[in-house]
Amino acid sequence: MKDLFLLVQLLTLCLFSQGQTITVTSPDENLVVSLTLNEGKLFYNASLRGNELLEDSPLGLKGEAVDLSSSLKLTDHKIVPIAHSYNEPKIKQSSVEYKANQLIGLFENEAGQKLEVIFQVSDNNIAFRYHVPQVGEPANFKIAEEATGFKFPKITTTFLTPQAPAMSGWMKTKPSYEEKYIADQAMGVPSEYGLGYTFPALFHVGDRGWVLVSETGVNGLYCGSKLSEGTNEGFFQLAFPEQGENNGLGSAQPTIALPGYTPWRTITLGSTLKSIVETTISFDVVKPQYLPSKTYTFGRATWSWLEWQDGSINFDDQKRFVDLSAAMGYEFTLVDNWWDSRIGKEKIEELAQYAADKNVGLCLWYNSNGYWNDAPQGPKNSMNSATGRKKAMAWMQQIGIKGIKVDFFGGDKQETMKLYEDILADANDYGLVVIFHGCTLPRGWERMYPNFVGSEAVLASENLIFTQEANDAEAYNATLHPFIRNAVGSMDFGPVLLNKRHDKANKNGKIRKTTETFQLATAILFQTPVQNFGITPNNLTDMPSHVIDFMKDIPTTWDQTVFLDGYPGKYVVLARRHGEQWYVAAINAENQTKTIELSLPMLKNHQAKLLSDTSTGDPQIESVSLKKKKGAKIKLTVPAGGGAIIVGQ
Repeated sequence: MKDLFLLVQLLTLCLFSQGQTITVTSPDENLVVSLTLNEGKLFYNASLRGNELLEDSPLGLKGEAVDLSSSLKLTDHKIVPIAHSYNEPKIKQSSVEYKANQLIGLFENEAGQKLEVIFQVSDNNIAFRYHVPQVGEPANFKIAEEATGFKFPKITTTFLTPQAPAMSGWMKTKPSYEEKYIADQAMGVPSEYGLGYTFPALFHVGDRGWVLVSETGVNGLYCGSKLSEGTNEGFFQLAFPEQGENNGLGSAQPTIALPGYTPWRTITLGSTLKSIVETTISFDVVKPQYLPSKTYTFGRATWSWLEWQDGSINFDDQKRFVDLSAAMGYEFTLVDNWWDSRIGKEKIEELAQYAADKNVGLCLWYNSNGYWNDAPQGPKNSMNSATGRKKAMAWMQQIGIKGIKVDFFGGDKQETMKLYEDILADANDYGLVVIFHGCTLPRGWERMYPNFVGSEAVLASENLIFTQEANDAEAYNATLHPFIRNAVGSMDFGPVLLNKRHDKANKNGKIRKTTETFQLATAILFQTPVQNFGITPNNLTDMPSHVIDFMKDIPTTWDQTVFLDGYPGKYVVLARRHGEQWYVAAINAENQTKTIELSLPMLKNHQAKLLSDTSTGDPQIESVSLKKKKGAKIKLTVPAGGGAIIVGQ
C-alpha cells in the first residue's frame, strides 16, 4: 500500500510538470483554485460555483540573481484542512470561526533554488503567499519583482482608486490613499497618474460575480504593494512602491531574511456583494504580534478641528469639546495639530486632568516626521525616532493621555512599514492606542496589533470642509466604502457632520448636500472602533432631540455585520449588531428617491425605531412594529442624498 501511495504521488508530480493541474477547494466545495505548471511557469485560477472569476494568473518571485518564476518544477505538495477561532472586538465581526483547506506546493528551479507557494482557500476567500527557504550561504533575498498577477475575464469592470505620485499633493504628503474611485470602469483605461492602483481593488465580473483583491499581514518585514496599470485583456500585476516615496528614503524593493515569507495576498469572491462586505479574510490569516500592555477601551470622540479647524486649537475651545464629550457620554476628545505651540505641554496637562475629572480621555495629534514632507504642523520630530517616541509617550502616560493620532507618512516602502510597526509597538509599552492619518491602508493590523485603532487611507470627511466638490459627491463616495475600503480594514473617516454649513459659525462654510439622517447612518455604515465624530457644541441645541439621543447611544464596536442590499456608488443597506441590539442603516446616492424592501429576520417580532427623512429632508422618528409583518419585512423610502435607520428594541 505504501508503494502504491508513492507511485500515485510520483505520477501526480509528473503529470503536473506536463501541464496538468492540482486543485484545492473551499470547505463548502463551491470555490475551486487550480494551480498549473506550464513550461516551467506557475499559474493559478479560481472558479466559484462553476463560474471562472480569475483566469490563469502568474505566480513567482524574481531577485537580482535568483529567478523563482520560471524553469520551475514541482517537487512536493500537500493539502490539509486547517481551522481556528478568534475574538477581535475591533473588526466587523467580534467572533470568527475560520476554516480552510491549505495547499502547500514546493517548487525548485534549475539551479536548485526553492520556492514554497501556500494557498489557503476558505468559503468565498483565497489567501496566498510565498515562503523562500534558505539554500546555501545567502541569508537574505532582495526581491526585484513579483510575477504575482490577477487576470480577469474581459467582461469585468473595475472599481479602483489610483496610486498618487511620490511627494505630490499638499506639502508633499502623498501618496496617502486619498484619491477618488471610479465606478464600473472598463479595463485597460489608464489610471489618473499612470502609476497603477492602491489596494483594495474591486472587480465586477458581469453576471458571474464580484472579486475584491487586497493584502494582509504586512509589517516591517516587507513593503506595502499595489496593482500595476491594467491591460485591455484584464491583467494586473503586483507592483512595489515608487522609489521617490518618503523623499527617496529606503529601497522600493523589499528584502526578506531567509527563510522568510511574503505577506498574504487576499482575494474575496462572491456571487453577490454579500461575501465582499462581510469578509474577514484580512484578519483570518494573521496573528497578534505582541500582547496588549493593558485592556484597551474604544468608543466615541469629539474632534474640534474638523468643523472649527486650526483656530480651535486653543485651551478654551478644547475645554468646550471636552464638555461636549461629557454631555454626550463619549469616551474621548481628540486634540489635533499645533497643540504643542498653541496650547503647550503645561496646559495640555491641565486639560488632561480637566477631561479626566469629567470621565473623558484625551488623545493627541503628532506629525509622523520632520524630513519626508513639508507639512509644518507640530509636534514634529518625535514619532520618527525611538528616543523621541519613548520620551513623548512616557510623558503622555504620566499625564493620562489615552491615544495618539499620527499623520503624514507618504509611502509604502519596507522602511516605512517598519515605522508604523515601531510606533505601534512603542505605544503599546506606554498604554496608548494609535490612529494613523495621511497614511497607508491597514493590512490586518487590527488583529496584529492590540492597540491599533484604525487608519484614514480614504478621501475622508476633512475634504467636506475644504471643497464643495466633496460635498456634492459625498453620497456617491459613502456608498463605495462599505464595499471596498472599509471591507478590508477599520476606516477613520470622521463621520456625522450635522452643521449645514461647514464652519464654526455654521453659516458660511461649504454646503452639506446630504440630510441629517444620512449623516447619522454613516455612524453605522463606517466601521472603526474609535469614531471621531464631526458633531459640534451647537448641535446640542440646533438638532432635534432624537438626533442627539441617537448619537449618545450609538456604539462603535460590532459583534456582527450583515449586508442587506446595495450597489457601490448607488446605495447601500447594512445591518450591524452590538450585543443584542441591531442597527440597520441605508443611504441613497442616486438622483431620485429609492424604495427598498427589506427582510429583517433578526428583528422578527420586535418593536423598532425608524429614523428617516421628511419630504423636505428634515429628520423624523417613529415607532414601527415588525411583530405583524410577515417575514419581518419593511419598506424604506430613501430620498436622494438621504438615509434611513432602524434601531431594534
